[in-house]
Amino acid sequence: MRIESQVHEPKVDEWFNYDVFLSFRVGTRHSFTSYLYGALRQSRIHAFMDDSGLERGEEVSASLMQAIERSQIALVIFSPKYAASRWCLDELVKIMECQRSLVQVAIPIFYEVDPSVIGRQTGTYGEAMERHEERLGRENNGVMQWRKALIAAANISGFSSSEYQ
Repeated sequence: MRIESQVHEPKVDEWFNYDVFLSFRVGTRHSFTSYLYGALRQSRIHAFMDDSGLERGEEVSASLMQAIERSQIALVIFSPKYAASRWCLDELVKIMECQRSLVQVAIPIFYEVDPSVIGRQTGTYGEAMERHEERLGRENNGVMQWRKALIAAANISGFSSSEYQ
């Protein structure tokens, strides 16, 4: 006699609250990101776009981290100033963690920035990371996680805005 497993595997709609999580720097909110969000909604794709507008010094909230965890897909909109935001970098670390452990799909969108700038951390990305190191210390665990997440994300096949201009 065979005993069936009593473990209940969650269905997609039981586990995920969102189809897509949008990670972006505020500078793209009223341009590219809002158009993308509108197109997703129009296509009946349930997308999460944070409208809380975190204030300087605030930590990324637990509810925001949960929204990342509970999304099937994370679209990371890398813009020239993305790495200047500690909140964006914290989101990116969480997204890359979820990609590894929860089989979340992470898709980078390179908006007005080349993936090599992100991966090598040159240009605005290099400058931003240097500022973070000056403030937090070169050996700071958070800074090292941010650097690793940037490298990993830059190596994912994504979309570049230069291809569509």
